[in-house]
Amino acid sequence: MRLFDTHAHLQDTRFDDDREAVAARITKDGGLVMDCACSVAGAAQVTAFAESHEGVYCAVGIHPHDADTFTSGSIQALRELAKKPKALAIGEIGLDYHYDLSPRDVQKEVFAAQLALAREIGLPVIVHDREAHQDTLDIIRAEGRGRLPGVMHCFSGSWESAKIYLDLGFYISFSGTVTFSNARKTAEIASRLPLDRLLIETDCPYLAPVPFRGKRNEPSFVRLVAEKIATLRGTTTEAVANAAFENGQRLFGAS
Repeated sequence: MRLFDTHAHLQDTRFDDDREAVAARITKDGGLVMDCACSVAGAAQVTAFAESHEGVYCAVGIHPHDADTFTSGSIQALRELAKKPKALAIGEIGLDYHYDLSPRDVQKEVFAAQLALAREIGLPVIVHDREAHQDTLDIIRAEGRGRLPGVMHCFSGSWESAKIYLDLGFYISFSGTVTFSNARKTAEIASRLPLDRLLIETDCPYLAPVPFRGKRNEPSFVRLVAEKIATLRGTTTEAVANAAFENGQRLFGAS
């Protein structure tokens, strides 16, 4: 069984004391991890770390929380960083109307610009959508033009929304939230989703799965996400983990 944590934030300061060990705990047995940026500066960090670590890949992008840092040179900077051999996606990008740390009109502008960049250079996207479901979908439809592969990270929408994204060619990814007792809607979707469109992730250091809820999360805990989904689907952890691993390879081109 091989694990692929398709969404992590290894450059977070909470890993400053043991980043190497944290990465090694998933990659030592052939596992993979996608280290996602949230800013242009973060994109430079994730590309440098991925280049020097076997089994670590990265995504470059500007998170909606950081959308107000976007400048006229941001897209060109991301374009150059996306040329790095282990940069396999544009992300984490999207909209967040829960915290509204950047103005909504700025979030939408920056999201659309990065989708256009992904379409231009032929990379999939990793999309963040929190309480912005309709605007997120509308912008993906407008900028993706039906030809933009990607994943809805840490999916929190309805089954009806999941079906729309499946029709658009997207994958759906589940984090440690699927293990929470109050995440009934997420659990239902994880049990029904076609196995060939399912990904697993940690979003570490956030959203640690049960029994580590409330503590620092890390990529190796993605096994617990696979275990929970396997229970929901009445199958084995190995079957879920292997399918999610192959799905991640297919979407991102990771080896």
